[in-house]
Amino acid sequence: MKIETRQVAGFLRNPGQCRAVLLYGEDEGLIRERARNLTKLVAGSTDDPFRVVELDRERWPGIAGELAAMSMIGGRRVVRVRDVTDAALEAVRAGLKVGGDALLVLEAPGLGKGKLRTFVESAQDGAAIGCYPEEGRALEESIRGMFADAGVGVDGEAVHWLSEASANDRSVVRGEVEKLALLAGAGGRVSLEMARSSAGDSAGASGDEGLLAALRGDLIAADHAIEGAMAEGLVGVALLRMALGLLQRLHLARLRMQMGLSASDAVRSLRPPVFYKSVAPMTASLALWSEDALQRAIEDCRQAEIGCKQTGSRPELLARRFVAGLGRQVRARMAAR
Repeated sequence: MKIETRQVAGFLRNPGQCRAVLLYGEDEGLIRERARNLTKLVAGSTDDPFRVVELDRERWPGIAGELAAMSMIGGRRVVRVRDVTDAALEAVRAGLKVGGDALLVLEAPGLGKGKLRTFVESAQDGAAIGCYPEEGRALEESIRGMFADAGVGVDGEAVHWLSEASANDRSVVRGEVEKLALLAGAGGRVSLEMARSSAGDSAGASGDEGLLAALRGDLIAADHAIEGAMAEGLVGVALLRMALGLLQRLHLARLRMQMGLSASDAVRSLRPPVFYKSVAPMTASLALWSEDALQRAIEDCRQAEIGCKQTGSRPELLARRFVAGLGRQVRARMAAR
């Protein structure tokens, strides 16, 4: 059966007597995380040599034998298979024909709609779960949940910033949350400034600096900052999401200026609050960007992110090209005055 998005959380808490779970999609970190959680739930740990076995591609023919085997110490076993493709179909089919109650966990990053997915989705004792990068409110809720599980509080501004600055990989998001939770300590609280200074974060700060430089037409400063951010681990899609968030906030500030607020007051009225070091450059940018220009830039940013998700794309190159385009627009408007 195919597990719908709204059913995933419940299924992962209780997979029942399901015998095969196929985890597929673009977010490899989320695939690994769900595979680990299922393994621990069913076998009690992720590395029990009596109840957990991992198979690579060369050992796919042994799936049936492993599923039929009994644990020497009792309890349900887990057979975890990584980097699965459609070529594993016959081995999986043979495995589900044998007896036993072992759970087969298939990790298949990038797997498309092919024979293996069709087979597992149609099997009465099989389940297929899509694992795709979370965005927006869904990602923010996941981040809040991770902090809650760690017994740590987190400010809304920090959650919003982490969601915008994170890469398209659940393992990266979780790693940043775990690092911040450790710094805050049990019962502590993570602020926006703590998140910016610790979570990924000279890279995220450099990305912000580069975007703000581009918005005022300083192409050299923008390129230098973006190059540094990417050298420190900021990926193209994350940079575009940061750009989209910044442009949307500037657009909202522009609309509030039309209601009578000054540029400074419009920026300070935004929620979550603008990081104090960014208030002045954002205020200055409003003098260089009209409402229409910001709206066009927002659409261009969305199109750039879509382009990053196409096969064979180069996300870092597309992101840098978009940022440079922002700077060139400002220069062209200034030259025309």
